[in-house]
Amino acid sequence: MSANSGRTLTTSGQDLAKNGNSSNTKAPWKDAGTVLQPTTPTRKPQPPKPQNAITIAVSSRVLFNMEKEQQIFEQQGMEEYIKYQVAHETESFSPGPAFSFVKALEAVNAQLRELYPESEELFDVVLITNNHANVGLRLINTINHYQLVIERFCMTGGNSPIGYLKAYHTNLYLSADPDKVHEALEAGIAAATMFTPDKMTEVSETQLRVAFDGDAVLFSDESEQIYKAHGLDKFFEHEKAHENKPLDHGPLKGFLEVLGKLQKKFYAKGHRMDCPIRTYLVTARSAASSGARALKTLRSWGLEIDEALFLAGAPKGPMLEKIRPHIFFDDQMFHVEGAAEMGTVACHVPYGVAQRIVRKGGKEKETSPVVK
Repeated sequence: MSANSGRTLTTSGQDLAKNGNSSNTKAPWKDAGTVLQPTTPTRKPQPPKPQNAITIAVSSRVLFNMEKEQQIFEQQGMEEYIKYQVAHETESFSPGPAFSFVKALEAVNAQLRELYPESEELFDVVLITNNHANVGLRLINTINHYQLVIERFCMTGGNSPIGYLKAYHTNLYLSADPDKVHEALEAGIAAATMFTPDKMTEVSETQLRVAFDGDAVLFSDESEQIYKAHGLDKFFEHEKAHENKPLDHGPLKGFLEVLGKLQKKFYAKGHRMDCPIRTYLVTARSAASSGARALKTLRSWGLEIDEALFLAGAPKGPMLEKIRPHIFFDDQMFHVEGAAEMGTVACHVPYGVAQRIVRKGGKEKETSPVVK
């Protein structure tokens, strides 16, 4: 797919603005682009201390739609880009693909504060961007316009922001830039490249729904390596022989862990059936042939998953359309594209054997997840 296909974003270049969002996308929130007065809003909840929080770092490109600004940057350069942002700093950006996810995090926080008013075990959203500080006022005005609880900013003026992620105790980093996502994963931080569908499915405003692929996302790519090297039959044999041996962890295991920890706080107050966090395993594995090892691995980790969908190679998009998650993680662009085509905000996790292409001479090279 190309940037002009109208399906999903391509992701490359500087973290200054969002590329390729369809002009037909209907934002899930009203009044986008409204002229604002740059005033300080009414009192917001205080953010938790970073060492106590579940920190979600998002780039400005995924939180807001900055397509027009990106075009100015690409065609006219940095100075004109900054001038435009300053001149329009009382105009709000429209929501980007991470917007509904962030609103759902805030909804969970509100319920946690009611049940545990003294606890700081809450989500804390941090805006991480290499935007110039002069763009900060427009970002702040937009955040206040939508009444988002985002108090921590990191604006690096063109430098990579990755070095700050550990300082913020980041549990998950979402960006539209695959290079930064690679860099974060190499630093041991859970990260994914977020894409925007040209139509965004309506999602719950009261329950956070997070969907994960299994292999190379929650789990290591051990089993996927068998499949890639030896085919499906050998994969089934390997999984049967190792059914009782837990898989090693993948890059998003830690994020599922913190979601599970918060879920247990709701369960302890009698809210298992109406918990505002719900998790899904959406995997191409077959239930009878290879599903047992996945479920036993989660059990060995002490983790629960609310719903497990074993699709046996069937497309994931239609099932995700029914689930309506705020976010879906997968290591293969084929599934990310399929999810986006059905209206799901999908993220690519560039980890494991699926990211490699075989070059002439038998050598392999790690590739960036750029949609062609």
